[in-house]
Amino acid sequence: MFKIGKILATTAMLAAWLSAGSQAALAQDHHSHHGGGSAQLTLNNGQKWTTDENLRQGMANVRDALAAELPAIHGGKASAGQYHALAKKINDQVAFMVQSCKLDKEADAALHIVLAQLIAGADAMSDQKNNKARHQGAEKIIHALEEYAVYFDHPGWQGVKVE
Repeated sequence: MFKIGKILATTAMLAAWLSAGSQAALAQDHHSHHGGGSAQLTLNNGQKWTTDENLRQGMANVRDALAAELPAIHGGKASAGQYHALAKKINDQVAFMVQSCKLDKEADAALHIVLAQLIAGADAMSDQKNNKARHQGAEKIIHALEEYAVYFDHPGWQGVKVE
């Protein structure tokens, strides 16, 4: 019964997100749904949080999408269209991770802090007129991936290489 309720709640949040055009509310609503409030990333009693296959897949896809665009981003040659396409890829992966979330309550709450950072970065990268904001959005994504590595147990994880 809980699983059906979770699916319905997630579907409703995704519908709201799609109509609003932003995922920030989605991650915050999902985070609140699991009992989280304003939170700060912490370890799980000194240990990294457990991950599942869907989370690892989604985060690896975010990392890979960003890594593919980093040369253009750092070279100052990424177009608004490239940033927008990257933001869409990241938002798609965030939606996948939220929809397929099977973590326990505490790990889920920690994850949604990272997801909120990904969403904020993707939103900034979608700015069609402000190249500085787009670049700062990419940096937020890099920071979120770095925090993910510190707080989540993802065997074999390799972050993006920033040059």
